[in-house]
Amino acid sequence: MSDSVGESARLEIRALEVQVEGKQILSGIDLSIPRGEVHALMGPNGAGKTSLGYAVMGHPKYEVTGGDVLWKGRSLLGMLPEARARMGLFLSLQYPTAIPGVTTVNFLRAALKGQGKELPARQFLDLIRKEVAALKMDPSFMSRYINDNFSGGEKKRMEIVQLAVLRPEMAILDETDSGLDVDALRTVADGVNRVRRDGMGILIITHYQRILDYVVPDRVHVMAAGRVVASGGGELVDRIEKDGYDPILREAGVEQGVAAVSAGSPG
Repeated sequence: MSDSVGESARLEIRALEVQVEGKQILSGIDLSIPRGEVHALMGPNGAGKTSLGYAVMGHPKYEVTGGDVLWKGRSLLGMLPEARARMGLFLSLQYPTAIPGVTTVNFLRAALKGQGKELPARQFLDLIRKEVAALKMDPSFMSRYINDNFSGGEKKRMEIVQLAVLRPEMAILDETDSGLDVDALRTVADGVNRVRRDGMGILIITHYQRILDYVVPDRVHVMAAGRVVASGGGELVDRIEKDGYDPILREAGVEQGVAAVSAGSPG
């Protein structure tokens, strides 16, 4: 990737501090993710990983009290989530929401239209069919209500269908691997790798290394107590798999007992 591409299309998180209902959740996050690279964000439960994804996308519950989030050199603070999506950002949810009464086809058509990417009807339906088939889902999912009575694995596959159809420039995938068996994990990973080849930037939030065996990251970051405490390459994943998080947290001066941002806080 050229320096010009990296500078013009980069998600920059600078000294980001976030509160939820007056409680500090993120305590000075610094991350830089260029378009075209895959970064993994790992860490124990309660580290603040999910909170970071919500804050980047502008969830109103997450109050930014310091720092900045920039995409292509432009601050996102104060923008509504839909405005951030129109700029090319995407968040795959850890717990996708069911929307009874809204079919998958209508949901995706509205999402594309909202981003100014509306396609002719036949081309749009062909695209949906192709992506549903690639994720090894039955074509009937196109006419089912989005995530309504879907299994956990079906919801995660549908998130990747959305990713493949919407084709954002920068995607945050929050625990896309959770609840998947080995075959489903490979299918989902194949979907991520397909869109990755288009030069999409991706931040994979995960507790475990298993998805990273299939979607190999360019950089790996470890988060604890609301901040990034270590960064490196694939060797960091191998170390976590072998020794767990404790040695890394000790080196960073973070006690395991206080690694969680707050009791019950999202990962």
